[in-house]
Amino acid sequence: MRMTLADMYNTPDKRNLLDTMKQGVIGKPLDRPEGPLKVSGTATYSAEWKIEGCAEGVLVLADVPQGTVKAIHRDRVMTMPGVLAVLADEAMVRRSTQGTAGKAPAQDVQTVDYFAQPVALVVAETFEQARDAALALKVEYEPAGDPVPLDPESPDAKVETPSDSKPVEGGDLDQAMRDAAFSIDVEYDTPGHASAAMEPHATIAEWQDDQLILRGSYQMLAFNVKEIADCLSISPKKVRIIAPYVGGGFGSKLGITHEAVAAAIAARELGRPVRVVMTRQQVFQTVMRRSETRQRVRLAADAAGRIVGLGHEAHVSNLPDEDFAEPVTQATEFLYGGENRLLKVEVARICRMTAGSVRAPGEAVGMQVLEAAMDELAEAVGIDPIELRKRNLPAKVPVKGTPYSSRMLVEALEQGAASFGWDQRKPQPCQTREGDWWIGMGMASAARVNVMIPAEARVTLKADGTALVETDQTDIGTGSYAIMGQIAGEMLGLPISKVRVVLGDSALPPGAGSGGSFGAISTGSAVMRACEAIREKIAKTLGCDVDALEIKDGIASHAGSQRPLADLLGGKDIAEIGSIKPGKTYKDYAQASYGAFFAEVGVHAFTGEVRVRRMTGAFGFGRVLNAKTARSQCLGGMVWGIGSALTEELVFDLRDGHLVNHDFAEYHVPVHADVPALEVILLEERDAAASPLQAKGVGELGICGAAGAVANAVYNACGARVRSFPLTLDKIIPHLPDPAHMPDPFVSLA
Repeated sequence: MRMTLADMYNTPDKRNLLDTMKQGVIGKPLDRPEGPLKVSGTATYSAEWKIEGCAEGVLVLADVPQGTVKAIHRDRVMTMPGVLAVLADEAMVRRSTQGTAGKAPAQDVQTVDYFAQPVALVVAETFEQARDAALALKVEYEPAGDPVPLDPESPDAKVETPSDSKPVEGGDLDQAMRDAAFSIDVEYDTPGHASAAMEPHATIAEWQDDQLILRGSYQMLAFNVKEIADCLSISPKKVRIIAPYVGGGFGSKLGITHEAVAAAIAARELGRPVRVVMTRQQVFQTVMRRSETRQRVRLAADAAGRIVGLGHEAHVSNLPDEDFAEPVTQATEFLYGGENRLLKVEVARICRMTAGSVRAPGEAVGMQVLEAAMDELAEAVGIDPIELRKRNLPAKVPVKGTPYSSRMLVEALEQGAASFGWDQRKPQPCQTREGDWWIGMGMASAARVNVMIPAEARVTLKADGTALVETDQTDIGTGSYAIMGQIAGEMLGLPISKVRVVLGDSALPPGAGSGGSFGAISTGSAVMRACEAIREKIAKTLGCDVDALEIKDGIASHAGSQRPLADLLGGKDIAEIGSIKPGKTYKDYAQASYGAFFAEVGVHAFTGEVRVRRMTGAFGFGRVLNAKTARSQCLGGMVWGIGSALTEELVFDLRDGHLVNHDFAEYHVPVHADVPALEVILLEERDAAASPLQAKGVGELGICGAAGAVANAVYNACGARVRSFPLTLDKIIPHLPDPAHMPDPFVSLA
């Protein structure tokens, strides 16, 4: 029996449709079709379009933490060579737009909310002229009458419970802690993080009559069109965004940012195209940050190590009136049992740039802390950390009682442990040394919620037997071009060489965009449904039921008869738009992707330097759509985890609120020397409730808990239980064993 092609995804799709197709391209580790363009430098990114008569704009940033712009002294700057305009239009945005907002962020550029907020745009004939003029521009400010604190721990900071993050409570946690055979009550902190995508934020704006054309670096075009239109008070129908290639985003390009609005205003004012490219320093100073966190974790267990009480409370920050609060406890709600629980997030209002979605918001920092605390509980109980986790997996989501759509956590723990060699780990710290290095192992679970959002895609089966896939879905380096082509090729029985995919143009049907690990399953499901509609028409032409239709290598067959698709089409194209919307399955089932991390580290016995020597990740996320791109996403997430564990942190000067480390010279991301050979194990499964594809999101899973595994390995190596990330030398050295009591330095791991 076929399912209806209705928009809403209300019931699990158990047809296992992709496995019944015969083409054999889905799941294969196919190369990204746009890869050669990118590595050869011929893919055109947002700042690289050659537009006749394009002027150059440079943003001017505030050098005060808050206040009001009193005066902008344009006169001297306007006499400088090539300068065309100094703009401070009231429509310019002062904050980044949150992902999926679909509306303008806070405007009125004259009100300064944080140090380095853009307050003006200087436009000139060349970038160098605009840059020099921007540096020369003098701006006067009126101090804020009632200043907002700079420090999230300030007693003057207003602390609120966010409206969209209500506490989860059940039973009596305090009593459970008092009665527990074993308990852990610890506090960890994590710093703020930057998305730091390779491609800086950039826009070229051009008006054609009353139509705005933006060539920019954005992740979610369907929402971005509405956001820029709202900023400029024009109809979304008057905005077209072109973004075929995006050089990374990680959340920073989910919503419209300052350069896009400024470029559009300047282009309208001057009657010519304007390009605005943020410098690396401007990106760090003005674009979405991940909030720092302070987290209290309480775990109460009975004599058998079963959790009876679980508390996870987080203190985060954001600007006043911003709805977003880092959802730190998102995975804690469904991951482990414990009938007595309290999960809570509170947000402090401070004056730093907007806090918002950075890769895997919530789980990225929440999981690393929860998993470090679980390691502490395992030690207290005296059981293996893997066994503790397996012993505490609930049958249904605690408090809510929602069933799981699927959960591959046990498989990930067991297969990851076997491949890594976890049985060689010595449970007690400071047991293995090689020369000057303490050696240790640690592990952690991985979990990331699965999300679907509305999406559309058009698939055209051409008269010549080829296929065209069109949607405004973006590819931020994650493999959308490859995956959308594979889905269409599998469904229509075509080799991948006969499928062309066009993405990144808001004039096309609105896909989900790239973010939240929902792009592939949402827009991919829309592609699948468009192909289903095409298959129905082919079956009708053949005079058979669609369930009996087989197509392979462009040949349709039924009951022994075979006909090439090109013959069946009779010189006409078949075009269908498929769509998908989340429905009852997202209320009826708890959906998430799962995994496990295993890390081996060396800690220098005298300097406290940490080196990750090897790392394994095992992941289950439903159907694997492309083994190569999925593996790459897991690798990237694990590298992020190493950075979160050891190097990455935003550092603010609390005297004036400026970001101290606003470039890659001082914001330390892992480089080649920091990253060992990483092993990725992909666990195949089918999750019918997650999507018609039976796939779930993978993009962010690889970071969720990874830093906890590294921290646990550090403790196992040298006994340094550091509860403040990143684990830098200064934090580790005080916990190192006394050299006078060290064992033989040449005891090997073997």
